[in-house]
Amino acid sequence: QVKLVESGGGLVQPGGSLRLSCKASESIFMFTVMAWYRQTPGNQRDMVASITGGGTRNYVDFVKGRFTISRDSDENTLYLQMNDLSPEDTAVYYCYAHRHVPQWGQGTQVTVSS
Repeated sequence: QVKLVESGGGLVQPGGSLRLSCKASESIFMFTVMAWYRQTPGNQRDMVASITGGGTRNYVDFVKGRFTISRDSDENTLYLQMNDLSPEDTAVYYCYAHRHVPQWGQGTQVTVSS
């Protein structure tokens, strides 16, 4: 199974920014889709942004205009740039990749608070 290693989470003030990174153990060209999900306690894990192997991007409505998903094939890394963060964005964020089977990262905590 591919290994996905996430980093970049932390504590930020409202209106601040973070960039999450997801380093894959193999070429990201092997994946048909990669995505970022988030989950709060007691709730399901929901997709916030995705990118297909062909470069098509998709965002959930409440992050459009604030979050940007991107990838660096040379570094085998998926990114999520998060701007204008609000307390409602507080969650554990997970990296996701699919080739033959789905694969998840371990999750990274994002906390938005004054």
